[in-house]
Amino acid sequence: MIWLRRIRYALWGAVGIAGFLAMAIMLGWWTVDGPGARAIRNAAPASITEIGGPFTMTDQRGRTITDQDIRGKPTMMFFGFTSCPDVCPTTLSDMTGWLEALGPASEKINAVFVSVDPERDTVEQMARYLSLFDPRILGLTGTPAQLEQMARNYRFYYRRVPLDGGGYTMDHTAMVYLLDRDGRFTSTIDYHENRQTALPKLRRLLGAGSAG
Repeated sequence: MIWLRRIRYALWGAVGIAGFLAMAIMLGWWTVDGPGARAIRNAAPASITEIGGPFTMTDQRGRTITDQDIRGKPTMMFFGFTSCPDVCPTTLSDMTGWLEALGPASEKINAVFVSVDPERDTVEQMARYLSLFDPRILGLTGTPAQLEQMARNYRFYYRRVPLDGGGYTMDHTAMVYLLDRDGRFTSTIDYHENRQTALPKLRRLLGAGSAG
């Protein structure tokens, strides 16, 4: 009967949609938190020896900061913006927790937040925003040209994304870079990475001597 065929087609359609959604969810996990994320990171064209170098920016107190100012201590460095709805406050909260968990050793590591939105992230805005987190976190902002130079040297990604109805948001690299005492890239802490793996990475970074 026609009505039986319609029911059968509807059921097959529902099964097909459910299968598609399951595949989409699995693909999302695979590329964000699963093995695909590691494959994507491992396929990055830049050698780790090419990550890092000179920069000149301004901190939340209005001081000029260069790459030389963070030398001598290991550094955890995150790239984001103060209007970010989730990734940035979550990561900065994580950094605050890591510093607390490290105890006295936290004085031997730099924590740096670099704005990828210099148009809105003025010195004053950076100061207001970072007052919500550990006061040891150094906030850096600068001119578009200064940010572009830093992005080239540190191989991080950022892009302005227009929003419907006006305004914009920023797409950006969402991992924390770990640099040694000489400012050389060593590894990362991924967004969503749990405390049980993040803290040992920081302790190893603190314990590693300069290779120079």
